[in-house]
Amino acid sequence: MISYIKGELTEIMEDAIVVENNGIGFNIRVPATVISEFCVTGEQVKVYTYLQIREDAHSLYGFLTRDDLEIFKMLINVNGIGPKGALAILSTISPDDLRFAVLSDDVKLISSAPGIGAKTAQKLIIELKDRIKLSDAFEQALAHQESSTGMSVDFSARNEAVEALVALGYGNAEALRAVKNIENIEEKDTETILKEALKRLI
Repeated sequence: MISYIKGELTEIMEDAIVVENNGIGFNIRVPATVISEFCVTGEQVKVYTYLQIREDAHSLYGFLTRDDLEIFKMLINVNGIGPKGALAILSTISPDDLRFAVLSDDVKLISSAPGIGAKTAQKLIIELKDRIKLSDAFEQALAHQESSTGMSVDFSARNEAVEALVALGYGNAEALRAVKNIENIEEKDTETILKEALKRLI
């Protein structure tokens, strides 16, 4: 299995890139997020890859981070979603937003990806909900925010409010929906978030 490919970016296409390593050009299919990130050929890049082997073709799929790759693997294990559907989802929805969409039963957001209807989105939610933990979703979102901005971001109040609602008997999806809709949430403490969320739920 090829874990990642590191080399010179030699070509950028609509839905794929070519990375040259030791004189070999690897054609790697990628989501739109990778295309937007890699704007100039000739630079050195590192792409985390998944190799799909079929009787008629060997295809490489590439991602900017190991987390994106892991989400891709989860998606292609959902019945009815192949690599093409998984790329469409990750071209439209970030891994963080996808986790929260699954946990909050957000069929509308998931079905906004090209080729993904409401029934497929519902199936995806059902199959992935047990594999995604609320605490992991917040931790990954925090890590991504810090790496992209270089600034420390605090999700603890939001996380604690959701956990408090779950402890009160509300489901993860219900609690997340209530908290996600609160305006200026980053400026509020746990108690304030909890009070506003409860107003929405009662």
